[in-house]
Amino acid sequence: MTRPSNIAQRDIETVIHPYTNLAVFRETGPLVIESGRGVFVYDSEGREYIEGLSGLWCASLGYGNEELVEAAREQMERLSFSHLFGGKSHDLAIELSEKLKEIAPCEASKALFCSGGSEANDMQVKLTWYYNNARGRPEKKKIISRLKAYHGVTVASGSLTGLPIVHQDFDLPIANIVHTSCPHYYRFAEDGETEEEFVARLARELDDLIQHEGPETVAAFIAEPIMGAGGVLIPPEGYFPTIMEVLDKYDVRLISDEVICGFGRTGEMFGAERLGFAPASISVAKAITSAYFPLGAITIEEDLYQAMLDESRKIGTFGHGYTYTGHPVGCAVALKTLEIYEREGIVEQVRHKGRLFEDRFMELADHPLVGEARAMGMIGAVELVADKTTKRPFDPVGKVGAKTVEFAQSHGLLCRMLGDAVALCPPLIMTEAEINEMFDRLSRALDDAEAWVAAEGLRDT
Repeated sequence: MTRPSNIAQRDIETVIHPYTNLAVFRETGPLVIESGRGVFVYDSEGREYIEGLSGLWCASLGYGNEELVEAAREQMERLSFSHLFGGKSHDLAIELSEKLKEIAPCEASKALFCSGGSEANDMQVKLTWYYNNARGRPEKKKIISRLKAYHGVTVASGSLTGLPIVHQDFDLPIANIVHTSCPHYYRFAEDGETEEEFVARLARELDDLIQHEGPETVAAFIAEPIMGAGGVLIPPEGYFPTIMEVLDKYDVRLISDEVICGFGRTGEMFGAERLGFAPASISVAKAITSAYFPLGAITIEEDLYQAMLDESRKIGTFGHGYTYTGHPVGCAVALKTLEIYEREGIVEQVRHKGRLFEDRFMELADHPLVGEARAMGMIGAVELVADKTTKRPFDPVGKVGAKTVEFAQSHGLLCRMLGDAVALCPPLIMTEAEINEMFDRLSRALDDAEAWVAAEGLRDT
């Protein structure tokens, strides 16, 4: 069959693209990706790119993994769909729930499935409210998130997200969602403040916020171990243990959003383990299937499960669930993905290769454009600034980041612009040679961006 030559125009006239300037896009059109193998993807013109962000932080085992393809094929042939409504089940949902309970960084009684991270965090909101109604605390409903956090885009999870573009003109956030300080020392520390003092101040600000809202009204605190879409922001050492002291004081449930950090990304199975805290519950998605099938989940602790039982006795049912809750194909792919992580020692590989990954990021700190380089395991970013000494950002924020990502694409590297931060989060199967090639391409892109900044006089505006 002859491929249409007007594929870009067809896209413009039919497809809505998330997180895209839709007006500008009508002029630029799409990059159409057609295939992938390993850490590389190929566009409709046959050009090759290193997929430096694992798609969207998710394709951890890369592209074209035959075991995952076969796991999906076999399950589609055996049982293409079944649901969990009304007490029905299937062996894949049972086995995956058992596995999640086994590996979770918290005490998990049950697992509740969905189709992705936004839905998972939306369920965290609903069940936090449900739990406190069941326990006779109808006023204890507020959930604290953080500025620059990303937890999804549903009405509830989008409210948890702490990025203005997710709220503006969507009438978000909804009631009972509040935000506290972002733990990015480079950008938000006060003059002369040490990291330890910065952490102590953020804990005081959280304590003050809970006191202001009323401790009897604050139910939960949700946090990414490393803040992904906010700029790959890594909190200072001791941040989470210090925050936990405040939460424990006021009986506030801690939820770890592991949608990006889970399943080996940081060099531990879960980010909470690497960052040193014990949550009550976790949200997972993305790498649970290496993005080969949409699947998400949250863990349910025993106390919450007992509250859900009480509500079922009162109401007559648990009135929540999706058509694709525990989809058998998704569960089959997830089980095979987790098997590969364990068999191939992916976490141990990240601990080893992560040293090179982190070192290559730190080398970029000397680049004239880079104000801060930050990395942990195999996730990191460089923050681009107009003045390294004063940390002055470019005006407008995002213009230089977007141009740098454009230059990277011209050098065969796909990465992510987050304001004026440029992020990498490559497949965990990436070899050391591929890591070096990825950073060589990013370095060339930064050099191109530096020349462009100089030519445009952007440091003077």
